[in-house]
Amino acid sequence: MYDTVLIPTDGSDHSVRAAEHGHYLAQMFDATVHVINVVDIQGTAGMFDAGGLVQSINDQLIAEGETAIEAVEAVVGERDPVTTAVVKGEPSETILKYAEDHDVDMITMGTHGRTGLNRYIAGSVTERVIRLADVPVLSVRTTDQSQPVGEYDEVLIPTDGSEPAAMAIDHGLAIAQKTGARIHAVNIVDVGDVAAGPSYTPPTEVIEDLESEGEVATDRIATQARARGLDAITEVREGFPASELLDYADESDIDLITMGTTGRTGLNRYLLGSTTERIIRLAEIPVLAVNARE
Repeated sequence: MYDTVLIPTDGSDHSVRAAEHGHYLAQMFDATVHVINVVDIQGTAGMFDAGGLVQSINDQLIAEGETAIEAVEAVVGERDPVTTAVVKGEPSETILKYAEDHDVDMITMGTHGRTGLNRYIAGSVTERVIRLADVPVLSVRTTDQSQPVGEYDEVLIPTDGSEPAAMAIDHGLAIAQKTGARIHAVNIVDVGDVAAGPSYTPPTEVIEDLESEGEVATDRIATQARARGLDAITEVREGFPASELLDYADESDIDLITMGTTGRTGLNRYLLGSTTERIIRLAEIPVLAVNARE
């Protein structure tokens, strides 16, 4: 499923931790590894247009990029083949272009997990790549739970029964097959979505219908998992999807979350966000986002 894994790095602890997981997955699928650093000369130089100064900034950024790549190479070790490059351009666009040009099957990136107003104004390179990439993107934060010890033994595949959610199933099952992991198929009945207002309690029949739909969706994943020889658990809960899924991941010692995302852009995304994006920002473990965008 994965022949080429791209690991962009900015030299941060988050990107090195992501490289550890990218290396693990590459070994699992016997994939070629590409490690790149993107040098944003224009964004860094800003108003300085004096030739000598810009050249000095250019040289410094390239040197820093090479150092960042060396840190990841130390994680990857003696693995062969590994392709490395320092490339110039706007980070998210350059990463996406590199992935397209080199037929990349998965991108593995660190994320700072920012929240609050700053995130909405500035966004992050990782989140932009996740929204726009045509291939799955594994995002990793530097946390105690994300330390790569052992194998992925517990894989969580959330589902709401939609097509975007279904896009992530094969990826979660393929990784689980390589490690013999147990699949957790979980559906959250979104009480916030059902309620017309904070004081409104949905009729019991409505909740029961949604729970029944959730059971169908989770059973579908479990059936596919068992057909591949994997153990599978299903669960349907009520609550707010992101927080409930994060709680479930913590309670069940999940090693990897595999989710679909619609890759929304524009004002609506900033106002509403998405369950996948909230989980990417807050999860203590790696999250594989599979874009269902046309």
